[in-house]
Amino acid sequence: QVQLVETGGGLVQAGGSLRLSCKASGRTLNYYRMGWFRQAPGKEREYVASISRGGSGTYYADSVKGRFTISRDNAKNTAYLQMNSLKPEDMAIYYCAAASGYATTERTEYDYWGQGTQVTVSS
Repeated sequence: QVQLVETGGGLVQAGGSLRLSCKASGRTLNYYRMGWFRQAPGKEREYVASISRGGSGTYYADSVKGRFTISRDNAKNTAYLQMNSLKPEDMAIYYCAAASGYATTERTEYDYWGQGTQVTVSS
């Protein structure tokens, strides 16, 4: 098992940047494919980005492509989401998730979830 804790959320103006971190404890992170999801009020949780176990493969939702970058440092047991050029529509609770097996964009493919961190973007 692995436990995930997200940090780095906060309030930022539109056009600004934030970097989210997802620290894992328990089993080492390199066993897992990692993903980031987000959930805005009244909406379903949606896929944002994911990264392969070794970090060579990264994938993004169209809505964040070119603005967000997912990365990981397995030695630090931490995954990251660098968010640039933030827009008001990016405002949501951001969750990191870990998948033991193959996983892409579906929530059900991920086995472990963090508690989330709030990102607020003012216009």
